[in-house]
Amino acid sequence: MLTHLSVRHFAIVKSLDIELRNGMTAITGETGAGKSIAIDALGLCLGERAEAAMVRPGAEKAEVTAIFSIRHLAAARQWLEQHELLSEDEHECIIRRVISNEGRSRAFINGSPAPLQLLKSLGQYLVSIHGQHAHQLLLKSDFQRQLLDNFGQLEKPLQQVKADFRQLGELSKRYRELEASQSQRQARRQLLEYQVTELDEFALQEHEFAELELEYKRLSNSQSLLEQSQLSFHQLYADEDVNALSLIQNSIDRLNDLQDSDPRLAPITELLTESSIQISEAANELRNYLDELETDPQQMLETEQRYDLCMDLARKHQVKPEDLYQLHQQLLTEFNALQQDDDLLENIHLELEQANATYRQSAFELSQLRQQKAQELAQQVEQQIHKMNMSQARFDIAVNFNESAEPQANGLDAIQFKVATNPGLPLDNLEKVASGGELSRIGLAVQVISSASQAIPSMIFDEVDSGISGPTASVVGNLLRKLGETTQVICVTHLPQVAARANNQLFVTKFTDNQTTETNMLELNSDERVNELARLLAGDSLTDSAIANAKELLSLN
Repeated sequence: MLTHLSVRHFAIVKSLDIELRNGMTAITGETGAGKSIAIDALGLCLGERAEAAMVRPGAEKAEVTAIFSIRHLAAARQWLEQHELLSEDEHECIIRRVISNEGRSRAFINGSPAPLQLLKSLGQYLVSIHGQHAHQLLLKSDFQRQLLDNFGQLEKPLQQVKADFRQLGELSKRYRELEASQSQRQARRQLLEYQVTELDEFALQEHEFAELELEYKRLSNSQSLLEQSQLSFHQLYADEDVNALSLIQNSIDRLNDLQDSDPRLAPITELLTESSIQISEAANELRNYLDELETDPQQMLETEQRYDLCMDLARKHQVKPEDLYQLHQQLLTEFNALQQDDDLLENIHLELEQANATYRQSAFELSQLRQQKAQELAQQVEQQIHKMNMSQARFDIAVNFNESAEPQANGLDAIQFKVATNPGLPLDNLEKVASGGELSRIGLAVQVISSASQAIPSMIFDEVDSGISGPTASVVGNLLRKLGETTQVICVTHLPQVAARANNQLFVTKFTDNQTTETNMLELNSDERVNELARLLAGDSLTDSAIANAKELLSLN
């Protein structure tokens, strides 16, 4: 629950410290005194948008601090633990918001800086604020759905529907993207199919072109190779008249005879001897080469055709012949990937149908729960508005499930609050039937009942009793006081019947010296409460009758 609110230099508030208690607390004061300022300030601690105009004129900054007791709020403590924001005092949570006169703001949770999104996330476990125009929101279908879901505590099935909706949306997006590019993929796949088939038929192996090029050159020059090799063999060894081997051998024989005359010829003789051995071996190798050298015309034709086709394919694909094998592998990989995309499109289509069925099943189950809770909420609201001078009114909540509707994050239900305020008239939408006062009463009943089911520790009502008076105001006061037995209720009101039912009462005053204006808030004791209630009953003149009526109202507590 909210235990303390501190406000500094906010709007017309210079300095304000409020201690809040259990039960129902009423905030009253003159019109224009700023009764809602404390609630507006608290809204900042719950993540509401900050503006430079909120800073009191002449001040550098505004500061709002809210202190909550979380001793019995397990959900809030768990949230703080998860975000590593739990203070040393595990039973207390302090939220602070600072706004500069330039409009910049900073937020802190238990002394640690925090973004506004965290304030909003934490706030749902601490406070529920119902503004003075909340009954106008009651005319909106989305707000009606939210109230029903809150009352029914349908967060878990609603989250399941949202998760299924997200999954459906992701699959739909992927399917649309693949489908949109399908024609381009199809054209590319057809081209690749032709190219890959052509290269498959050619079946060039890795490194084959280098070997093919060598073979092509050898066969193309086979006649020259034969003629030149034969001539070389003849000159080295086979010529009976003069050959290189015989010439060297003759030189060796002459030098051997001269070594006795000059030993320096011995190394030269050895070199010539080695040369004769190498020439002899070269001649033998050349003879073997000539024996193996063939000029097969068929082999030459096949090699030439494969080489020429390889060159043609390389020019066709604008790559070097030695890169043709790598290109083939790349095209094949791309072709297989496109084939897989087509298969993926079909698979995603099947997944999409399954996700759609799953989503609609979750939405249907949520709708069933909503219909059940709608009957319970409608019955309770009808009982309450009967006590608010609408004894003949009937209230109903229509939950219409549309299985063929476009998927929505919150399900497939169209929810509509309906009312008949007079006997014999059919139920119809609120905006068509209810007057302003009737709408206020219905809105208050719905908000109190739906919020009470959530066990929110603190509920704040900002003049939600507008348009209500007389006996109906007493009923509203009783309703809020009863709610205060289990929840801290803070109510800004101008009705004495409502204020009298409060356990505690705060009075807002405004002081001005024609240069500055300042608002203060005071806690009233028993005598002061009598005088304030009398003022609400009779205006500024405190008559004996008004004071007696005020005492009578208080005696009902």
